[in-house]
Amino acid sequence: MSLLRVGLCLLVAGSVLALGGVEVWAESPIEMGAAALFVLWAVLIAFKPDGHVYWSPLNWPLLGFLGIGLLQLAFHLTAYTFLTRTQLLKLAAYFLVFFLMTQAFRTRGELTKLVWFLVIFCFAVSLIAIIQHFTSTGEIYWAEALRTEGDPFGPYVNRNHFAGFVELTLPLGLAMMAFRGVHRDQLPLMVLLTIVPLSALVLSASRGGIVGFVFEMGVLVLLVLSHRGHRRKSPRVIAAGIVLLLALATVTWVGADQAIARFSTLKSSEVNLGRRLSMARGAAHIFLDHPILGCGTGTLVDVFPAYETAYDGKLVDHVHNDYMETLAETGFLGGLCGLIFLGLLYREARRIFAAEQGHFSRALHAGAITAISGILLHSLVDFNLHIPANMMLFLLQACLATAPPLSSQWPLRRRL
Repeated sequence: MSLLRVGLCLLVAGSVLALGGVEVWAESPIEMGAAALFVLWAVLIAFKPDGHVYWSPLNWPLLGFLGIGLLQLAFHLTAYTFLTRTQLLKLAAYFLVFFLMTQAFRTRGELTKLVWFLVIFCFAVSLIAIIQHFTSTGEIYWAEALRTEGDPFGPYVNRNHFAGFVELTLPLGLAMMAFRGVHRDQLPLMVLLTIVPLSALVLSASRGGIVGFVFEMGVLVLLVLSHRGHRRKSPRVIAAGIVLLLALATVTWVGADQAIARFSTLKSSEVNLGRRLSMARGAAHIFLDHPILGCGTGTLVDVFPAYETAYDGKLVDHVHNDYMETLAETGFLGGLCGLIFLGLLYREARRIFAAEQGHFSRALHAGAITAISGILLHSLVDFNLHIPANMMLFLLQACLATAPPLSSQWPLRRRL
C-alpha cells in the first residue's frame, strides 16, 4: 500500500500546486489520477490474502450526491447536461479519493508520515506564497503566462482559497503542540513549520480566512479544555500560543503595512459582502424553483443569470456560499445528504476524540476537527469546497477526524 499512499499525497499536492485544480488542464489529472489509484488499490487488495476493505459511514452521503446527479441526467432534470456530466466526474473522483484515504492510512506509522507531509507541505507552499507576494506583480510562479486579473496568492488564483488551504492544514501542527503529539526534541521544528503558514495567512488578508482561523483557535482551545488532564498539557498550550505571537512578529517584520492595507481595502475585482448576499438570494430563488433535485449539479453558472438581483457585468460561476450553491444545484435531497454527512462526521469525530488514545492520536483528531470547523464557517462567505484541491484536503481531514483511535507507543521519558 506504500505506492498507494505516495500516489494520494502526490495527487493532493499536485492539485494544490496546479492553481488549486481549477483549470481544465488541472482537473483532468485529478480525475484520471483518482481512477488510476483505485485500480492500483483493487489490484493490491486482490493479491493480498488478508486484504480488508474499510467502509466509512461517510461514504453513503457522498454516494448520495452522485446518485442525485445521475437522477438529474436520467430524467433530464438538469439545466445543462454537459455541465452535470462534467461535475459528476469530479464528484466521482472525490469519492474515490476519500475511499482510498480510508484504506491507505490506518496505522500509527502511516498517519504520522501523513501528518508530517501535510505540515511540511503547508510550510513550503506558504513560504513560496510569501516570497511571491513580495517579488511578483500579479503572476503565479513568476510566469507571465499565469498572470491573472484576479487576486492571486501563492499557487491559488484567489487569496481566499489560499487562506482556505492554510485553514485546512495549519491546525494539525498547532494541535500536535497543544496535545503533546510530537516529541519534545521535535517541538522547535514544529514551531517553525507553523509560524510561516500563519504569517502567510495574515499576509493574504483574506477576511473570511482570518475570521475562520480565529474560530479554529477557539475550537482548539475548547478541545483542550474539554479533555480531562488538560492541565498537564499547559507547557504545550503555551508553545502553541508562542507560535501565534511569533507569527504576528514575523508579519510585522516582513511588512505589516501592506497586510493591513490589503485587509482594509477592496480591489475592483473583489466581491463585497453586499454582493455576496445578493448572490445567496439568487441561489435561494433557484432552490425555491427547483426544490427537490435542484437545477442540476454543476449548472449554477448557466442558470444564475436569470436569477441575478444585482447585475454588475461579471460572470457568476459560484455564489460565494457553498451551502446555498449546494441547495440550488441539488435541491432538498442534496441538502439532506450534506446534513447527513456533517452529522455523521461530527458524531464519529466526537466519539473518537473522547475515546482512550495516545497523545499523537488525540492531537490528530483535534487538528482534523479544528480544520473542518474552520473551513465550514468560511464556506458561508466563499466557495472553498468547490475548489478541487481544498475539497480533497477537506475530505482528507474528514478521514483523519474519523480515523480509529490509537494507543500511545512513546516511552514516558521522551514526553514533555
